[in-house]
Amino acid sequence: MVTITLVQGNITQQHVDAVVNAANSSLLGGGGVDGAIHRAGGPAILNACRDLRASHYGKGLPTGKAVATTAGDLPARWVIHTVGPVYSQQEDRSHLLASCHRESLRVADELGAKTVAFPAISTGVYSWPVEDAARIAVEAVRATETSVEEVRFVLFDERAYEAFAAQMP
Repeated sequence: MVTITLVQGNITQQHVDAVVNAANSSLLGGGGVDGAIHRAGGPAILNACRDLRASHYGKGLPTGKAVATTAGDLPARWVIHTVGPVYSQQEDRSHLLASCHRESLRVADELGAKTVAFPAISTGVYSWPVEDAARIAVEAVRATETSVEEVRFVLFDERAYEAFAAQMP
């Protein structure tokens, strides 16, 4: 069974096998976690993402799916890019947010990763309420069969940390 740990800090500084990137569908960088990972990881990540766009993901990575690249200059081996859903009060999109976590763990298993760091996917510019995102994320990880030994949620601020801590036994 996977061990879930919480850290308040910077995901780009985590010494893990794989860091999950809350990417946009273009895979070409952006703001928030995505921009931080691309900046800290250097041009190797962007080049790998461009290769993905030129081959399998010409129209971009679909919401809820995940794909891996090199981690470039990050202290991780891989970056697993996943596209979180934009929050909507009119439509329940929680299955897509859960899919981001399941698909990222599936990719981690394919890579042989044993330690994976996740951010609070969709809680930034995609406006997902952090308390709800924490519940969905923790439930999805607990329900996924995986060879990953540690899932580390790396939360940027105290509010997100507390929301995830409230989901822990």
